[in-house]
Amino acid sequence: MSCTCFGSSTLEKKRISIRADKELDIDLPENVKQISFNELRSASDDFHSSNRIGRGGFGTVYKGTLRNGVQVAIKKLSIESKQGAREFLTEIKTISNIRHPNLVELIGCCSQKANRILVYEYLENNSLDHALLDPKKTSVHLDWGKRSSICIGTARGLQFLHEEAVPHIVHRDIKASNILLDKDFNPKIGDFGLAKLFPDDITHISTRIAGTTGYLAPEYALGGQLTLKADVYSFGVLILEIVSGKRSSTVFGVEISVLLLGRVWELYEEGKLLDIVDPRLGDYPQEEVLRYMKVALFCTQAAANRRPAMSQVIDMLTKNIKLNEKLLTAPGFYGGLGTSDIPSVSKKTSNASTSNEMSFAGISITKITPR
Repeated sequence: MSCTCFGSSTLEKKRISIRADKELDIDLPENVKQISFNELRSASDDFHSSNRIGRGGFGTVYKGTLRNGVQVAIKKLSIESKQGAREFLTEIKTISNIRHPNLVELIGCCSQKANRILVYEYLENNSLDHALLDPKKTSVHLDWGKRSSICIGTARGLQFLHEEAVPHIVHRDIKASNILLDKDFNPKIGDFGLAKLFPDDITHISTRIAGTTGYLAPEYALGGQLTLKADVYSFGVLILEIVSGKRSSTVFGVEISVLLLGRVWELYEEGKLLDIVDPRLGDYPQEEVLRYMKVALFCTQAAANRRPAMSQVIDMLTKNIKLNEKLLTAPGFYGGLGTSDIPSVSKKTSNASTSNEMSFAGISITKITPR
């Protein structure tokens, strides 16, 4: 059931809310604690703006304190949100049945009347986007030790989803704002509203395209062909953001504009990868940082079957193994800049089949969820 309410009449919105409430009352898992709207309103001082800690296309997240003294993050979905009843239920069912140190913990939910609210553990350092990529946030210093731990912790969370959870889970929206950080900057993957279950006996899912431009694997953005490797691609982009301190949507160049991934590939071909490293890092282990960026390029290969599994990614990040760069080809791109964000085919990708797969920019995807 879809709960997209743009342009709907008041009566239609009411009908949608009634249908959503009926579905939620029937389908909520027994192991999920239901918390009353009044308690959550009290916990957040009536959802006061001073307690707001995040905002996106789905609605707003508030800091709150429950009656038992536990601090929580209260994710209040707007009635007009693109994350409707189906996504609300998906998030509850997905995250309530799994536990991992690098996945955010669901405390409970509220589904009274038209209210759709998720209650999560509160993480003191907000999101990676807030701590690293927000230009207004200058008080947090993430040295290389913290950044590498965030990469590895996120990778371990994804490995659990892809390889240990039964059935396997594709997150579909891995990005900096969905990587939450606790008081020690340990990462936890959050926001499972777009997640898909992925049984062992299928190779891919054809599905509605949803996610965030800049992190979308090209084969998924253009054809809706979803595999676990779509998350691997997004994780590769995330590594580059962590190393560079720049958003994936950062535009480089004037005459020929490229996004972050395209710029990193250009620098790789020129042997100048270290030029993209965040100057705020100060001293850092150059060989290790180079390896992380090269792993990111393996994760963003144009062909999904050339990308490593997350268990292999963890080995590549944590073990002192030599990467076989002869297997490395140009990444696939889906941007929003049109054909100008497509780097020219280089001598390293002269093979016709590889070059044809190299880039997929310049096509408008109207179903991508704005977040």
